[in-house]
Amino acid sequence: MNNGDTAWVLTSSAFVFIMLPGLAFFYGGLVRNKNVLATIMHSFMALAIIGIVWVLWGYSLAFGPSWQGIIGSLEWFGLQGVSATATGPYSDTIPHQAFMIFQAKFAIITPALIAGAFAERIKFKAFVLFIILWSTLVYAPAAHWMWGVGGWLADWGAKDFAGGAVVHLTSGVAAISAALVFGKRMGLGKESMEPHNISYIVLGAGLLWFGWFGFNGGSALAANGTAVSAFVVTHISAAVATCTWVMIDWFLKGKPSVVGAATGAIAGLATITPAAGFVGPMPAMLIGFAAGALCYSAVYVKNKMQLDDSLDVFAVHGMGGIIGLISVALLGGIGFMSLAEITDLSRGDFLIRQLGAIGAIAAWSFGITTIILLALKNTVGLRVTSEEEEIGLDLSEHGETA
Repeated sequence: MNNGDTAWVLTSSAFVFIMLPGLAFFYGGLVRNKNVLATIMHSFMALAIIGIVWVLWGYSLAFGPSWQGIIGSLEWFGLQGVSATATGPYSDTIPHQAFMIFQAKFAIITPALIAGAFAERIKFKAFVLFIILWSTLVYAPAAHWMWGVGGWLADWGAKDFAGGAVVHLTSGVAAISAALVFGKRMGLGKESMEPHNISYIVLGAGLLWFGWFGFNGGSALAANGTAVSAFVVTHISAAVATCTWVMIDWFLKGKPSVVGAATGAIAGLATITPAAGFVGPMPAMLIGFAAGALCYSAVYVKNKMQLDDSLDVFAVHGMGGIIGLISVALLGGIGFMSLAEITDLSRGDFLIRQLGAIGAIAAWSFGITTIILLALKNTVGLRVTSEEEEIGLDLSEHGETA
């Protein structure tokens, strides 16, 4: 084992941990003040609930010995055989538990991202059951397909460096399903739905930007040149996407939006994620520009369609994941490494693999998410009553005010 690699992966795990409080502030600022605590609670409780699920069965299903490339076995249930002092199948230089806890943070933040789609109208009981079921039935299989030893998409040749498919695409597509099943918030289009605290939004975006260096840089699983490059291009993409979003806002609306700057940063970070270990600085600039322009366009289209994905989860994360996954095939090996070091496929064949992975994971996430939500809707119920929604989830669900 290598002490430097181990230290970097553990540090990166802590970086990704801070993204949950970052997401809590980001989402908490975007909602109305009667729903801020309920929204923050979603991110905070994901840390605890999925942390337990991951230790008991989530990690084993996602990364355990493969069954037909589809799912891991339960051989590592309760972390049995996952050593803190010996390496595992995913790295020769860090302890198996270091890899496990790094991946735990990805599993935790992904269902928390989806919460932006049904913000301001979900029962807390339904949220708890949803994230347990979703992380087990959607996230674990998707992670196994793309990242598990023997996963069918990995063996097929698809590449996702740090979660464009596993994190952002799954959560973004799940958000579309949630918006359709939940329906619109009361008063949408008739009363103000403006963010209640823009300072929270910027604070949250800053913490997310900080944490993303571990999210992408740590995915190298070593303190090496790939980690350095992923760290650098992460910042470049976020910076360019921020400026792009602000310039579009400024041109179309006459003023540079603070909320737009924060949202653009997150779009740039999400979009570079699958490509972070495969591209150099100049491709990262192109990816950041595409993130700012295309994710902005996705928000515009969503608003025109009146799809109440409350906090633009698909437009930012889903669209960002798609752009980034395609960019791996189009720009991978430019400015860093070479295409031959990434894949033995031609660019054309590689693009087919990337598009196939997008289709397979999007279909799985949408289908299983819809089944989970409909099952909950017809058992414990999904949505608070109209009276509770009017009062706000902070009081109706938690009996507290911010």
